[in-house]
Amino acid sequence: MTKIKDITNYLESWAPLAYQEPYDNCGLLVGDPTTTVKGILICLDITENVLQEAKEKNCNLIIAHHPIIFQPIKKLTGASYVERCMIQAIRQDIAMYSLHTNLDNRIDGVNDAMAQQLGLQNLQILLPKPNTLQRLITFLPPAALELVREALHQAGAGHIGNYSHCSFNSVGTGTFQPNELANPYIGQSHQLETVGEHKLEVIFPAYLAKNIVESLKQSHPYEEPVYQIQNLENMNLQIGAGIIGELPQPFENQAFLKYLKEKMNLTLIRHSAYIKQNIKKVALCGGAGIGLLSEARRQGADAFITSDVKYHHFFDAEEQLLIADIGHYESEIAIKQLIYKKLSEKFSNIVLLQSMVQTNPVHYF
Repeated sequence: MTKIKDITNYLESWAPLAYQEPYDNCGLLVGDPTTTVKGILICLDITENVLQEAKEKNCNLIIAHHPIIFQPIKKLTGASYVERCMIQAIRQDIAMYSLHTNLDNRIDGVNDAMAQQLGLQNLQILLPKPNTLQRLITFLPPAALELVREALHQAGAGHIGNYSHCSFNSVGTGTFQPNELANPYIGQSHQLETVGEHKLEVIFPAYLAKNIVESLKQSHPYEEPVYQIQNLENMNLQIGAGIIGELPQPFENQAFLKYLKEKMNLTLIRHSAYIKQNIKKVALCGGAGIGLLSEARRQGADAFITSDVKYHHFFDAEEQLLIADIGHYESEIAIKQLIYKKLSEKFSNIVLLQSMVQTNPVHYF
């Protein structure tokens, strides 16, 4: 039987919690990870109506994009909708899980869903996340090279863009002298040894460091494997904020806004002043992404699509690019289908449902 932890482990192999922003609160927020899953309800926001829907549809796990617990909760008195949701979930034994900025920061996350709706091509992360990559260097006898290399790859090392099993090894000479307490793989106590060795190097996501080192120690024949871990300045081009790409064809300003409105089924668009050039290169960020405006402009975007743009931020466009605020809910609603599709690939034996409750708190007259 599938447990909640089976679901969350799978999701976190896709969108690791290490990639969430410092202010965020992703992961399992309410519930016992060892509970058997009866059904899963996927939503953008958790509300009392969503919890009622989960109960009626016999779903005991809700997977939401936005975390219901965002700020610390000091009381559970039912004074706010968040507190009422917490009480309701605990009473009904419904677990609540959030995939938020850890999924936003994936190249195939919410921003990719928006980009696909618009038919953008040549997609790249707008602002890659720094300090996410490390390199392991180790030294080992020739006979152990392939065994250790494969163990490190199985632990998650060696991925560079669209390539896996990436590594480098070179041949050299190692020296060591065991003391009387050592149990050396090669050599004798108090005798200086000189042996031929391979130097093996692999790159890996920094959050996997513990697993990588453990895998090295388990597969390496030496009593005390020699290794180094180095922080890399290289950017992981698969992880970061926003996406930038190109439209299939250039659009005049009004035609672009009409295209955007139709493709994303929008009620309205708030936008900055029209620009002189046609729109071809588009940057976007689901949710509140105005902090990426300067990067979008630096990379030559003709338009920047996001939400929650304040009045004064529209001035910052300076008629160099078109800012389009499409609404927070509207920019992220495709996340439900994205999560549903990902879970369907692995858990065909579990009831998976997308919530039918409309949770957008913003209404238009």
